[in-house]
Amino acid sequence: MLEQLLGPDEFDVWPHLAAIGLAYILAFPIGWNREKTERSAGLRTFPLVAVASCGFIQAAESLTAETPEAMARIVEGLITGMGFIGGGAILRLKDSVKGTATAASLWVTGAIGASVALGSLDVAVMLSVVTVATLWIMAPIKHFGHLQEDSDESGSGKIETPQDRP
Repeated sequence: MLEQLLGPDEFDVWPHLAAIGLAYILAFPIGWNREKTERSAGLRTFPLVAVASCGFIQAAESLTAETPEAMARIVEGLITGMGFIGGGAILRLKDSVKGTATAASLWVTGAIGASVALGSLDVAVMLSVVTVATLWIMAPIKHFGHLQEDSDESGSGKIETPQDRP
């Protein structure tokens, strides 16, 4: 039915489905990490951000085919929107700020979706790999650093864990 309205060459879902699927797959491990560490955004949010970013660019392709400047404006709006979403993940609590890694991860996930939609698959894969590696490898290093700071501050030489604090 839709092919009859649009013509045989105008309705081809497979390239779009493949791109959206790849964006989803590349964002999934990032969402898994954030879910596993019980962050505000997680397993559902990150793949959806990648899919939406990919979809916005793909939906605008036919409108911007003749003018690269128009696509640049779409990407610029996407970058701004991702910053806005990430800003919502950041919380300021008394003397600390929480959620910056989640916000940065959301921003990168938007870039993954955009990269897939623009055909820069190598960039999308590298963004995903570097983000996942950073989140998984740096977490124990960060945790160890906090334990060391707690030990130094107490003066007892005993390493305190968060459960030991009043």
